Amino acid sequence: MGVPFDFAPDRPEHIDAILNGLDRYNPETTAVFQDYVASQCENQTYDCYANMALLKLYQFNPHLTRDETTTNILCKALTVFPSPDFSLCLALLPPSVLASSLTSSDSLAEAVQKLAELSRQLNSCDYAGFWATLDSDDLYADLVADVAGFDELMRVRIAVTVSQAVREVERPLLESWLNLRGDEFEQFVRGVCGWEVDGPVVRVPMNKENEAKGTVVRENVRFDQFSRMIRRAYEQPA
Repeated sequence: MGVPFDFAPDRPEHIDAILNGLDRYNPETTAVFQDYVASQCENQTYDCYANMALLKLYQFNPHLTRDETTTNILCKALTVFPSPDFSLCLALLPPSVLASSLTSSDSLAEAVQKLAELSRQLNSCDYAGFWATLDSDDLYADLVADVAGFDELMRVRIAVTVSQAVREVERPLLESWLNLRGDEFEQFVRGVCGWEVDGPVVRVPMNKENEAKGTVVRENVRFDQFSRMIRRAYEQPA
């Protein structure tokens, strides 16, 4: 059985009570949710369900919207890719913020578009491009500044996706994906991931995702069924 979408192991009781009661739609709870987002950023916890509830409150009460909280929610959603959380949160933002033109004078719109570009690169497995984009503009540093351990969280997520797809990868390529070199790279790969560095190659232990499995396809169509299908193909409509 999969984990329920609204499950968050670190969710405080008072937040859980709000989410399961009528106060979920009470504008007065906005400040409580905002504090909870700040806590998630500081403590490296995550609660997409609560964050989406806050974005929904912003929809109905635009005057209560805090741009910094909105971008923090999106940054936290990036740290759990390839889950759909970022797209789900994006769908709750007002159309004006999602405008495609980067000439918009709205600072929130510009920030959202920049974060959306990071999400696109991650979902395209362009990990080297992700790090290059992240380092290309001081605004990115400002956007992720509140999320404690952002770089480390992203490296862990990238490593997870890599481990699900390959058994070995060339070291220079993995270095570009993780944006690490030298001793830092070796410490992360060996210590955090538990992978083997063998000269120019990094070996990933076998798991249920990256294990090569043979597949036997068996057709269970009887001859009489096949003959009826051929006959019907030549029958003329009445």
